[in-house]
Amino acid sequence: MKKILSLVLAAVMLISVMLLASCGGTGEADITVGAIYIGSQNEDAGYTYAHHTGITKAIEQLEEEGYTVNLLIRDNVEEEDAQVTAAIDALANQGADIIFGISFGYLGAFEEAAEKPEYANIIFSHATGYAFNATNFNNYFGRIYQARYLSGIAAGLKAKEVGKGSNDKYNIGYVSAYGLQYAETCSGINAFTLGVQSILGDEAQVYVKEINTWGNPTLERQAAEALINTYSCVVIAQHCDSAQPQMAAEQAGVFGCGYNSDMTPSAPDAHLTAPIWNWDVYYKFAIETAIDDPANFMDKVGIYYGGLKENFVDISPLSDNCTEDTEAKIDAVKDLILSGEWDVFSNVKLSFDEDGNVVKTTEAMLTNDGKTVISEDNTAYYIYEKDEAGELTGNMTEVGGPEMIDSIIKGSMNYYVAGVTGVAD
Repeated sequence: MKKILSLVLAAVMLISVMLLASCGGTGEADITVGAIYIGSQNEDAGYTYAHHTGITKAIEQLEEEGYTVNLLIRDNVEEEDAQVTAAIDALANQGADIIFGISFGYLGAFEEAAEKPEYANIIFSHATGYAFNATNFNNYFGRIYQARYLSGIAAGLKAKEVGKGSNDKYNIGYVSAYGLQYAETCSGINAFTLGVQSILGDEAQVYVKEINTWGNPTLERQAAEALINTYSCVVIAQHCDSAQPQMAAEQAGVFGCGYNSDMTPSAPDAHLTAPIWNWDVYYKFAIETAIDDPANFMDKVGIYYGGLKENFVDISPLSDNCTEDTEAKIDAVKDLILSGEWDVFSNVKLSFDEDGNVVKTTEAMLTNDGKTVISEDNTAYYIYEKDEAGELTGNMTEVGGPEMIDSIIKGSMNYYVAGVTGVAD
């Protein structure tokens, strides 16, 4: 029955997604780009919106340089292999030279398609994943944790202005698609929390509520409301697709930090700033390489992992809801990151003195149950061990030193730092 249902879904999807969105017309072009979206190309905020804006902006830039690009879009494609494969086949049949897939759950279908002999001349590029091959399949992501840290500074300053809760803590909520299951989500939660702590120290309490899906507007709003009503959170951050958490914050009279795009228009009286992606930076690089030198795409583009330095990630413009000293403090930390002098996950913790100057303190980084994940001398990095069933055991295992931090952030981080509490209700 499941197989039959998958085939039916694939057939329905093929029939319903035959729309062509083109930049540069439908005639002869230098390249035909295919894009598969988990949401609608018509969204006005959030994850799919950010990718669609990035792709179209990149194409506009390329056309200004004299290239002609056709864009084919398949949107509202769920993380189900049959649907993704059907979208890939449709784009390939329409002549796509490179196909981008923006959702983690597309990984299996992309990996399989890239190995098909009939698709050997198509480049497959997968966002947020980890799989690749040597010829025509790469993945791309970025150091969004850097931007999350900066947004944490804004959140901490606003929480300090609002005041403590009845638990004598500054309570901040975080609506997350997932938690410890993915390094992507827990590294974001941890980076945000460390940013908050640069302002509030151990007086900060970050409550995390998972919704167990990358995007569901109803669940996102419900989670935000629970964090506000049950835990008295005065700032709501998020790692999910829509602006609903920010809208819930505004309705409740509290504040928030969005994600993926500037959500101030959706919640003008609540939104502070948002970690954002400048996806056009990658898309322009990838498409231009696919035009000029497709045979060497993997050598030139490869596994892409950009950050603040590459202008691939950033925060959206600070809104008028931010405190007066937010910009100066964020700029000071941003300068440290851009110079290479400091990064988020290390044995150096940041704070600010009374004059607003950055203070560096060398100390071990601890989990929320008191275990060391980065040693005080910065020589040993740890994660939780897993049993045969893939469950965390509570015991730590050393995975190396600073040279391993990128692989930990991208793939194996499975802990929350001190100050984070996951909540179920």
